[in-house]
Amino acid sequence: MATQDQLVIVLDFGAQYGQLIARRVRDLHVYSEIMPCDAPAEEIAAKHPDAIILSGGPASVYADDAPDMDARVFELGVPILGFCYGQQIMAVKLGGKVSHTEVGEYGHADLTRAGDSRLLAGTPESQVVWMSHRDAVSELPAGFSVTSRTDVCPVASMECAERNLYATQFHPEVRHTAYGKDILSNFLFTICGLKPTWTMDNVIDQKVAEIREKVGGEKVILALSGGVDSAVTAALVHRAIGDQLTCVFVNHGLLRKGEPESVERVFTQQFNIPLVHVHAEDRYARLLAGTTDPEQKRRRIGGEFWKVFFEEAQKLDGVKYLAQGTIYPDIIESGARKTSGKASTIKSHHNLIPFPEGVHFDLIEPLDHFFKDEVRALGTALGLPDEIVYRQPFPGPGLAIRIIGEVTPEKLGILREADAIVREELDAYNAELFERTGERNSAHSCWQYFAVLPDIKSVGVMGDERTYQRPIIVRAVESSDAMTADWAKLPYDVLARISGRIVAEVPGVNRVAYDITSKPPATIEWE
Repeated sequence: MATQDQLVIVLDFGAQYGQLIARRVRDLHVYSEIMPCDAPAEEIAAKHPDAIILSGGPASVYADDAPDMDARVFELGVPILGFCYGQQIMAVKLGGKVSHTEVGEYGHADLTRAGDSRLLAGTPESQVVWMSHRDAVSELPAGFSVTSRTDVCPVASMECAERNLYATQFHPEVRHTAYGKDILSNFLFTICGLKPTWTMDNVIDQKVAEIREKVGGEKVILALSGGVDSAVTAALVHRAIGDQLTCVFVNHGLLRKGEPESVERVFTQQFNIPLVHVHAEDRYARLLAGTTDPEQKRRRIGGEFWKVFFEEAQKLDGVKYLAQGTIYPDIIESGARKTSGKASTIKSHHNLIPFPEGVHFDLIEPLDHFFKDEVRALGTALGLPDEIVYRQPFPGPGLAIRIIGEVTPEKLGILREADAIVREELDAYNAELFERTGERNSAHSCWQYFAVLPDIKSVGVMGDERTYQRPIIVRAVESSDAMTADWAKLPYDVLARISGRIVAEVPGVNRVAYDITSKPPATIEWE
């Protein structure tokens, strides 16, 4: 990403909240990026940051394999703010001490301010914060003063205003810290003197300019799935270069009801983007016949997608670039471009491309420094309709992994109709909550919801006849990021309406069950 007018660097010490810190800074309309905790001071300085935040982390600063940092970062003359482990390593690097406390502090804690503080200015003398630590600063570095404490932690926050160094043992970035947003605002705007100028309109102008500069007069191709990431990429690239972009939409026949038609309508009629709609439904049906193992399903569907895509791509002359909807978490979690020397690889990069022999395109990834909520905001600003921007999370293999066992045309038909009823009813439920609360994601709204078709049949009675038909399992969860999720506590009348409609309207179904398992221990998807 091109250099921003303002930049906050988050040094990641392996914290569970590392990404959250960067997102909270961006929520305040200041651009932030994550870097490895052990990045050399020269590398950090080369980015010309306006501020640096040291994240928390799970280790002890005295452990043999503890995440470390270049102490010269403190000599860059840039305001620095540390959270939790970030406070502890700041103390140790600058001559203070950290000790193992007899009692740990986890969850809500009552904090009391102590003396003047630029960081805590405007917040109450007593307030609730979120703690997660056993170690704590026991001796301050020279020039620092204590600015708050709890019953367990004598140095809940500290600062050296002369050197613009600030730190908290608690986590201001989490919602549980009552005045966390105010504390972060104090740091960014009062202490660092930054301005809230990072807005979607400015981002679009910048990204359009970057794409035009890189592409010039060359042609670009994009694999359009209908998902949020590829859709926003298509709209953004098209805004920049117009008909130099061609989208290829591979329809594998595993999409939800109405989705192929929606994709074609939005991108050909609303945006007038050149679109190649490849009908590969029969090809995938043959490919999946007899396949029951979920991982084998995934591999076959993913591998075939690229085969079909590159067959179409090679029919287009003069294409130099392939645009991809890679987003920031894809990179952070993949290990493909590590953001923390101590962070473990969570998953393989799902956007790695198996170019066939003799075929290669240069990549354009205009969303590779955006989080999912930012991608949605960008899509809205680009004029994409809500049906695309707020599309339910949907796995690449589509309905194939929501059908337990072999995928057949009959099963696809049953699941597609049942899933449409679940989404229609819960779309209406969410819309009603939104109208009442004014919040798109209120406390009780569903984040993701769908139907699952298990590989069993059950006995039922319909009319005066005994039936032996398939059940449908409804899955609905509340979450903000899919890392954890709780099952949605839906009103009984909503569940009754879903069940009644599915049994009445979907041939071959005589029973509906509701999955009430959280993540963990379960996953959101069934396969």
